[in-house]
Amino acid sequence: MAKLATKIALTPMSALHGIATPGRFGKADGAPGVTIDERGNLGLATVAARKGQDDALMAAAREAYGVELPAHSSFVQGKTVSFIGYGPGQWLAVSEALENEALAEDLAPRFTGIASVADQCSGRAVLRVSGPRARDVLAKGLAIDLDPRVFPAGGAATSTISHMGVQLWQGEAGSYDIAIFRSMSASFWRWLTASAAEFGYEVVTTS
Repeated sequence: MAKLATKIALTPMSALHGIATPGRFGKADGAPGVTIDERGNLGLATVAARKGQDDALMAAAREAYGVELPAHSSFVQGKTVSFIGYGPGQWLAVSEALENEALAEDLAPRFTGIASVADQCSGRAVLRVSGPRARDVLAKGLAIDLDPRVFPAGGAATSTISHMGVQLWQGEAGSYDIAIFRSMSASFWRWLTASAAEFGYEVVTTS
C-alpha cells in the first residue's frame, strides 16, 4: 500500500535566530544610547528596469504604489511599498504590509515586461539602528559620512561596514535601516553589538 506524502509547513526563520536576544546590554547606567531592531518578515525584492522601459516603469510604480521611483541613491516611501535607489535603473523594494515573498509576488505582475523582479527576503536581513548614539556606532565601521548635512532623512547608500557589504537608508532622522546578506548577518551582529556596547544598547525585537 502506497504511503501518502506528508506535507510539511515551512516557517520563515530569523537570520539571527539563536544569536540575537531581546534585552539591555553593554553600558548599564542611564538610557541606552542605541536601539537595535531586527525587522523580521519584511518583504524585500530588487527591481531592475529593462532596456528602454524607464518611463513605463516610473508610471507603473506611480499608479500601483503612489511613489516616484528615486533617480539617485535615496529612499522614498509609498502607500505600501518603499523603494531605495542603489544604481541606474535599480531599486530595492521594501514592505511591511507585503511580508516575505508576497512583495515580489505583488511587484512581478505589475512590472511585467518593463522590469525584472527578484525576491530577496530569504537572502537578506534588515536591522534598524536608532538612538542618540546610532551615528557614532556606525561611524566606527562605515566608510561614508552620516552627518545630517550630507546624509539627511531620505538618504541612502551602498557601502561597506567593517568590510561587509551593506545597503543603508535613513527613513526617519536618526534611524538607519541596514540590509546585509543573510550569510553575513551573524558576523555583522557581532561587530554591531561590540561597537554599541560602550553606549549601552537595547535589542527590542527578534523573530
